[in-house]
Amino acid sequence: MATLLSWGRYPNAPQEPHPVAWRDVAMRTWHKVQHEHGTTLAFGNGRSYGDSCLAASGHVVQTLPLDRLITADWNSGVVRAEPGITLEQMLEVAIPRGWMLPVTPGTKYATLGGAIANDVHGKNHHVRGTFGRHVRCFGLARSDGTQLECSPEFNEALFAATIGGLGLTGLILWTEIQLMPIKSSLIDVTSIRFANVDEFFTLSEELDTQHEYSVAWVDCQSRGAALGRGIFMVGDHARNGPLEVDRKKKRTVPITPPISPFNPVTLRALNELYYRRQRQAKVYSRVGYDGYFYPLDGLLEWNRIYGRAGFQQYQCVVPASVARDAIHAILEAISASGTGSFLAVLKRCGAIESPGLLSFPLEGTSLALDFPQRDERNTRLFATLDAIVREAGGRMYPAKDAHMPGADFRAAYPQWQQLESLRDPAMLSRFWERVTQL
Repeated sequence: MATLLSWGRYPNAPQEPHPVAWRDVAMRTWHKVQHEHGTTLAFGNGRSYGDSCLAASGHVVQTLPLDRLITADWNSGVVRAEPGITLEQMLEVAIPRGWMLPVTPGTKYATLGGAIANDVHGKNHHVRGTFGRHVRCFGLARSDGTQLECSPEFNEALFAATIGGLGLTGLILWTEIQLMPIKSSLIDVTSIRFANVDEFFTLSEELDTQHEYSVAWVDCQSRGAALGRGIFMVGDHARNGPLEVDRKKKRTVPITPPISPFNPVTLRALNELYYRRQRQAKVYSRVGYDGYFYPLDGLLEWNRIYGRAGFQQYQCVVPASVARDAIHAILEAISASGTGSFLAVLKRCGAIESPGLLSFPLEGTSLALDFPQRDERNTRLFATLDAIVREAGGRMYPAKDAHMPGADFRAAYPQWQQLESLRDPAMLSRFWERVTQL
């Protein structure tokens, strides 16, 4: 059986999978792996970017085969499913019946268990918060043999620790979530070209409250008066139209190049082309949900593009009170470095709190970029960016991280000690080992 890697393919720490296909044998498999290797970790579909999904032991319990829908009430939109079911599989059964995931990240290939473990958020955080807010309850197995139902009313400490808990509290066996009603699978989108990062904040302040979804692409190579220029996109579910599952033909990246094709020259050209392709200042369109929420999923194994060394995503969030200055400083540092990303996403997060102990979003602005793995260059740039985020009182996203200094993690997530006290001793990731060692 092939070994597994995180989506960023960095760090290069292959994982030996121990698949589980049935709930009634899950604990037996888990205990066997623990007995033979000391610790392990649940591994879904490998869409976490850094080392949070990598077991310290190198052996993971793969839950992807646990992909069944257990019960569904299509009148209320309450569904119960196993942790390995992907968001794509959920959408395929829910959308034709007039229901949508209330929160979705930028890939539909994440699993339900992974969405909970990382408490994912999406383009509508300002309206609906994180994924964890829509989790009603789940079944959690512990290595001592106990199986608990966790909810805001029962075993609430473990409920809070598991949401955003990076898979460290035990093995999720099933989850019950509340879906969101929709009248159409189509999205009405308004795309607005903006000249610089200050215009982004002006648009965001004006339009976020008027729309369900809000996100911006930014040109991280732009400088001077054009620093942070980009395209601002707001969207809402259409009030009428079909309830259809998008089934577009997928393409696959066939090879992994020896080195990344992204360099200052190619990045500048790609960013320029993308910015200029929208010729009008404002464009209205109606698109399928797949193209709006999951544009990258149309290119399978797109992570190969970054080459054999892989890539790192740098995703941070900074508080609203200092967001303009902090994001300006971050974009200046990236532009000056000559490196950067064609996939740069800027969005504002709302004030809705998550039930999870270690949820990433806070009221402010989030920026996410992908960087080809170049050890020396990334180390220098990330140290500069970390200092800006630290001074601003912000934090990085554990689900995307492969470099965060432990001191920064512990300062930004002071409740980490509560999670550590509830961590199942059989569960340990490379990330947790890295950032909690004092």
